[in-house]
Amino acid sequence: MSALWLTRIVPHPASRDARRDLADAVALHRRLMSLFPDGAGDDPRATLGVLHRTDDAPTGPSVLLQSRHQPDLGRLPEHYGQAVTRTLDPLLSALRSGAHINFRCTASPVRKPGATTRALYNLPAVVPLHGAHAEQWWLRQADTAGLKVLTLHAQPLDSATGVRGKRGSGDQQRVRHARTRFDGTAVIIDSDLLRTKIAEGIGRGKAYGCGLLTIAPSHGGAV
Repeated sequence: MSALWLTRIVPHPASRDARRDLADAVALHRRLMSLFPDGAGDDPRATLGVLHRTDDAPTGPSVLLQSRHQPDLGRLPEHYGQAVTRTLDPLLSALRSGAHINFRCTASPVRKPGATTRALYNLPAVVPLHGAHAEQWWLRQADTAGLKVLTLHAQPLDSATGVRGKRGSGDQQRVRHARTRFDGTAVIIDSDLLRTKIAEGIGRGKAYGCGLLTIAPSHGGAV
């Protein structure tokens, strides 16, 4: 597996750029992608392995950014906030089956009903999941990530929203992804699967702050 980098950005509350980005999932996506070189192909987010999420704390919000390429933090606007990058390689190399970990993932749990079910119940193509249904969704995702969940707390969050496309053009599209934050503890069943899922992310909305899975040894907190 190629190297992974984790960057924590603590936006300055006085920064107009930072406030705008935190309020608009599309703007934040563009800001983070601007920290990487151009020419990364048709899907630069996937090519560069860019995943992110916003965590709220009593001291204010912070943005976690994971990537396969080290970001150029000098591309952030002046006075945007504080930022620091570290490699995840030591953590990933130390993963072993049977180890206990803490995890956190803000994801967009959904189901995609078939055409017959959609027509019968007048459902959209993608149905957001909440409550116990969201928890069951996460348990399935954890299983495919090589984890056996021991404890789980699911907290619904505001949806990630924004408008994609050039302002004033006819091709604008509203973005909206329902979000749930999953915290808990787990046992690693397959460390290779876990490394893969950490690098790839989980679920939909990866460009807009969903799918980043972070872990830490169970004697510490989530990354």
